[in-house]
Amino acid sequence: MSSRGFTFKQFHINHDRCGMKVGTDGILLGAWAHLGSARRILDLGTGSGLVALMLAQRALAQRTADEAKGQSAVEKTAEIEIIGLELDDAAASQAADNVAASPWPTKIIIEQGAVQDYQAPSFDLIVSNPPYFVAGQSFVSQARANARHTGSLSLADLFAHARRLSAPHGQLALVLPHQALAVALTEAELQGWHLAQQVAVCTKVGKPALRFLLLFSSVKCGFTAGELVINAAEGGLDPAYVDLVRSFYLKM
Repeated sequence: MSSRGFTFKQFHINHDRCGMKVGTDGILLGAWAHLGSARRILDLGTGSGLVALMLAQRALAQRTADEAKGQSAVEKTAEIEIIGLELDDAAASQAADNVAASPWPTKIIIEQGAVQDYQAPSFDLIVSNPPYFVAGQSFVSQARANARHTGSLSLADLFAHARRLSAPHGQLALVLPHQALAVALTEAELQGWHLAQQVAVCTKVGKPALRFLLLFSSVKCGFTAGELVINAAEGGLDPAYVDLVRSFYLKM
């Protein structure tokens, strides 16, 4: 990956104007977040537009798979609308450019602003790769600091405003580092979110999880826990990880 961007199988991401570059966290979230029957999706803190574009690709693939099931299934997936909300002006502008150059320019709308001020019809699914470093940590650029510091979007604000913008049976999908897990679970419960799925992501078998994929529901639900390993013990990538992301990486 270079500062000039990252090319996936069906789209290209330029990210030189974004504080957050293309990385494993965003790719994991975009490949894993459960689309289900969601028609309105919010990518909160969209950055370069990576996760929004991944979800659009998956939605189109889902529509193609549904074609054999009849017109009603096709109509259901055809109505998906994805909003990418981004605080930083430069990142929002670049996300819009990435969307315009993609195969799905009419499926994604990029909007600039803070979620604290954002007003919109409710969403069936909200996804976010939120900032998680505490204020005070130093970064080379202010844009990267804003993208990574919890000062621009605390976990408390994230869960509160996601709840405000969620449909009655909405879901919230996140990727977070292990250091943020305990606080996230506490804040989610305070805002009425119910943990539906937790996946511990490990770099190798036997290594502690460095990040977690979390799915919350706005209604009471069952809970499942799992583990995803990125690198196989014998070398190379783990087959489960490859299955998850093979639709996106050029060399898979």
